[in-house]
Amino acid sequence: MPPRTDDAASPAATPAAGRAALRIAVLADSDTRWKWGALTARRLSGSTEADTAERPVEISGLLLRGRATPTPRQLAEVGEVGIDTRRVREVTAVEFLHTVRDEAYDVVVLALVGGAVQAVLHGLAALDLPRRPVVVTGYVGVVYEKLADGLLLRHGADIVLANSRHDGERFRAVYEGVGADASAVTEAALPFLGGEPHRPQEGRDTVVFAAQPSVPASRADRMYLLRRLVEHARLHPGREVLLKLRSKPGEHTTHIEELPYQRLAERIPGGLPPNFSLVYGHMGEVLDRTDLLVTVSSTAALESLHRRIPTAVLSDLGVREALGNHHFIGSGLITSWDHLDGGFRPEPDATWLAGQGVAADGTYGAAYDTARARVAALLAAGPLPRLAPYYTPATAPGYLPGILARHHLGPDGHPLPGAVAPREPGRVRGAVRDTVRNAARGAYRHGVQRVAPVIRRMGEL
Repeated sequence: MPPRTDDAASPAATPAAGRAALRIAVLADSDTRWKWGALTARRLSGSTEADTAERPVEISGLLLRGRATPTPRQLAEVGEVGIDTRRVREVTAVEFLHTVRDEAYDVVVLALVGGAVQAVLHGLAALDLPRRPVVVTGYVGVVYEKLADGLLLRHGADIVLANSRHDGERFRAVYEGVGADASAVTEAALPFLGGEPHRPQEGRDTVVFAAQPSVPASRADRMYLLRRLVEHARLHPGREVLLKLRSKPGEHTTHIEELPYQRLAERIPGGLPPNFSLVYGHMGEVLDRTDLLVTVSSTAALESLHRRIPTAVLSDLGVREALGNHHFIGSGLITSWDHLDGGFRPEPDATWLAGQGVAADGTYGAAYDTARARVAALLAAGPLPRLAPYYTPATAPGYLPGILARHHLGPDGHPLPGAVAPREPGRVRGAVRDTVRNAARGAYRHGVQRVAPVIRRMGEL
């Protein structure tokens, strides 16, 4: 039986009120989804000491093995999520299903890409457990692409979290538009909002550009943004200008980064000015010293707005669906580097903010009340009905089998032959396995970041 990973911040080892612990499993497939999933589990289990004193909580962390599985450094950089990351372990989808079968979790949080959510939902349905866990899923940030595709792949979960009223309305419209049950859609908020409100400090003037791994995609566009950021630093030598990076070269995040800004920065003519720095680390810690956040469409903009930090969304490369900055139409935040260089600071539109789950008005503390109540009601309802996703072999015979096969599941949700979860390897075998896996993952990332762009450029000649 796999080892448990207990929530270090909860009194799970104490008798509390004599009640059995609430057991939650978080399955994530990237660093940002791990952050979302772990913090969502914390929000759903009770956000105060009084809540956890009433019923102790155990949260187990599992990472779905794949191209974006976070490294230990990335897990540590996510920040405090209430789970001992040293005890988080990698699993395949089939191994996860075996763990759910053996561990009797109360709640499962699926912090995964849509196809993986769909596979796990069908796998859980195929287990046909006499008492199955409550299944929760959602999105890690702004939903600006593949809305219908991603939502329908998440259909079947007991709770599909929407990060705002705006998202809740869109989610229900999609489900109802195809005749699917929309009752699972539950409005909440991004679980990682927080921190102290922005307070200008005398002598501090810090501008932060929140980079994104895949937006924009082209070398020319990324070089343009980097050049303008460097020029801004040169125009304002008394201002600290930071480029906030998501990952180090060779690491993957939720999206593939083929052209890391670190590499591009090496080609800036004349080098980088002394008031310009590349920074990593927890976004909340960077925001603690930020006086202006600039981005194309990063979810960091919502974190910044929650803290009332002046925030700008760039229009330099256009306002386009491909960039995701179309999501901020009506926000009052869209501007350009030319205006920012001249001292302009956008003012957010209050109506737009109210629909985005930013909760800068102090209501954030109650954002998860509805979701928490729904989880409690489902747990109290007794045995839950079999999971029933919208996609089935009858409704999507040309789509669903391929999604399930990628996770070694058959069309009926049962593991394919040869996909049975292996026994726990011995220490030596496990070390060799991990070494080989890490080498293969490194080779894959090198191919994505180094070889693939060269091949594409050659194809354009």
